[in-house]
Amino acid sequence: MGRSTWWPAVTLALLLAGCASGGPAAFMNEDNRGISYTGDRGVANQPFPTNYRGEIVSYLRTYLNNPVGVREGVLAEPVQRTVGGRLRYVTCVRYAARESDGSYRPARERAAVYVDGRFDRLIEEGGELCAGSTYGPFPELAAMTR
Repeated sequence: MGRSTWWPAVTLALLLAGCASGGPAAFMNEDNRGISYTGDRGVANQPFPTNYRGEIVSYLRTYLNNPVGVREGVLAEPVQRTVGGRLRYVTCVRYAARESDGSYRPARERAAVYVDGRFDRLIEEGGELCAGSTYGPFPELAAMTR
């Protein structure tokens, strides 16, 4: 390298070293918990997810390899549950999606978790979170297209 071209490389190296120097503690807040962008501590009531049906359909349309022909789609109303030590709205959904070979496996129960009234994630094994859920028809799943 010439004399005038070495300084950008050194500057970049110093900037990257500064980003990495915080170690694991850089990702913790003052309570030694992970950073939360929602600001709640998990004990306050969460807002009700008003568009929960549409958000689940939107997510599954992109999540499933083939969203066409979903069978046995049922959905439970959102209820507040403790997920990972925090109070969240959870709605359970059960469906049988078409496999890549065109066959269907038995319907499986999954739990959709909402943070601040918006869809956050889908838990593949609903288990305890979905215990005692009362399901109703969810025809929007059968009507999905690519």
